[in-house]
Amino acid sequence: MINNAIDLNRYRQRLVQHTRVQIPDFLQPDAAEALHACLRDDIPFALAERSDGVSHTLDAASYAAMDESARQALLHKAYVRAKSEFQFSYDSYMIVRAMKEGWTPNLLHAVLEFLNAPEFLMFARRLSGEPTISRVSAQGTRYRPGQFLTRHQDREDSENRVCAFVINLSKNWDSDWGGLLQFHDDADRLVETFVPYWNTLSLFRVPQSHTVSLVTPWAGADRLAITGWFLAG
Repeated sequence: MINNAIDLNRYRQRLVQHTRVQIPDFLQPDAAEALHACLRDDIPFALAERSDGVSHTLDAASYAAMDESARQALLHKAYVRAKSEFQFSYDSYMIVRAMKEGWTPNLLHAVLEFLNAPEFLMFARRLSGEPTISRVSAQGTRYRPGQFLTRHQDREDSENRVCAFVINLSKNWDSDWGGLLQFHDDADRLVETFVPYWNTLSLFRVPQSHTVSLVTPWAGADRLAITGWFLAG
């Protein structure tokens, strides 16, 4: 599944020196195409949103039944509170939960198994330089126009997160469409931006302040990705 031509030493050094790296052509072409199609056509996304100061997940069936006016009303509530506090809205498919609860299998289930196979875990340890990585958590994500994720650090008390990753699977993404992974320093100043280019891996140390900028109303596609964390322990 992973491109065999990746220069592992080069990207490991970049990650060690800068705490983040973006790797082009991460997956083999056929794998990237298959995952793109799966995320675009086959996934029953739920809505992950925080519009009232509390994180919520609206299940896939209820989300599919929601009309556009109701969706826009939730977004507007999130926009108002985002002026002063952490807020988000994006579509999510929690692969770990799906497999534990026996949801209808799809290609993402096989991806999670691959990410937790000994061969990939060894790859993750070598790339990150962290020998304690023992498992990988992942979800499918879709950012539609108007969706976003404000500044946060990916801290989670229940998980020992070493690195966060994003496997970007949107074709021909234009930086003018938003959906940019943006990094901030300790003074909350923007210091670097990763555009979600096709078949790139964005990888960064946790904790680290970052955002996903709002996907613009004129975006020509949804921002599709597999995201998650390398976990130690």
